[in-house]
Amino acid sequence: MTERLKKNLVSFWVMVGPALLVYTFILAYPVLYSIGLSFTDYNPNMGNTGKWMGLSLYAKMFKDPLFWHAFKNNMIVVLVSVFGQIPLGFVLAYILFRRMVRARNFFQAVVFMPQFLSTIVIGILWKRLFEADGAVATFLQWLTQNPDAQFDLMLRADTVMYPIGFVLIWMYTGFYMIVFLANLQKLDVQLVEAAKIDGATEAQIFARIIMPLLSGTILVSAILAIAGSLKGFDLIFAMTDRGLTRQNAMVLPIYMYQVAFNNYNDPLRFSYGAAIANTVVLISVGLIMFANWISSKFDTGADI
Repeated sequence: MTERLKKNLVSFWVMVGPALLVYTFILAYPVLYSIGLSFTDYNPNMGNTGKWMGLSLYAKMFKDPLFWHAFKNNMIVVLVSVFGQIPLGFVLAYILFRRMVRARNFFQAVVFMPQFLSTIVIGILWKRLFEADGAVATFLQWLTQNPDAQFDLMLRADTVMYPIGFVLIWMYTGFYMIVFLANLQKLDVQLVEAAKIDGATEAQIFARIIMPLLSGTILVSAILAIAGSLKGFDLIFAMTDRGLTRQNAMVLPIYMYQVAFNNYNDPLRFSYGAAIANTVVLISVGLIMFANWISSKFDTGADI
């Protein structure tokens, strides 16, 4: 090893070493600890010292109907995010890019405004609006001229995800609109104008020029949407009450929270919660890999 190489290695570890240690302690250690915990019965509050249990907690989880209920709701959230927020954000960004509306800056600010609000505040706000005697119910009574009309979608297990999906679209569409708009503004305007001169319609410009050029941005947005949907906790938690309503709208992060931090008498609550958390990560990684596979089939290559 030459003297210069030694100096470079020393410089590398002096500069990178502290950050690497911090990263390992803050991120890597908890992940590895959670994986190990899911294979044991460790619970210091119950006197459990960490007996090896293998995959028994994962087997228990896959037999739990609450897990599949939460999984189904989470997949609804993923679908709303990928096929609701992203396409709508793309269309709004294209409208702004092509100057199809007046007061573009005002329109852009209004759509993006939910990003400035706390998720908990948004959840409580829409919870109040969707209550049986809330503003939405009052509007329905005025619209139908029926004083007994109520907005009960949040109270039924088969419809509770509809208003939640609406709020998710309202809240996050502006974020994807800004992402797409930033990338649209980097495109060569002359290319679009040339296509327009050649007789291309707005639909053809959108489908044959804009979409292929922003395929990489669409992929990145899909990955962000999938990851955000599977770790989303605060909005649904704030929009639902304890008991039946939250049970109906349960998603995997809330299911993990209830198992690990609400079941005080369960000696396996920490280990079982860790197994659920690890499964959420695996589902997220699997969906992201699937999105990348779909992307490779369409030969996407643009960058965000």
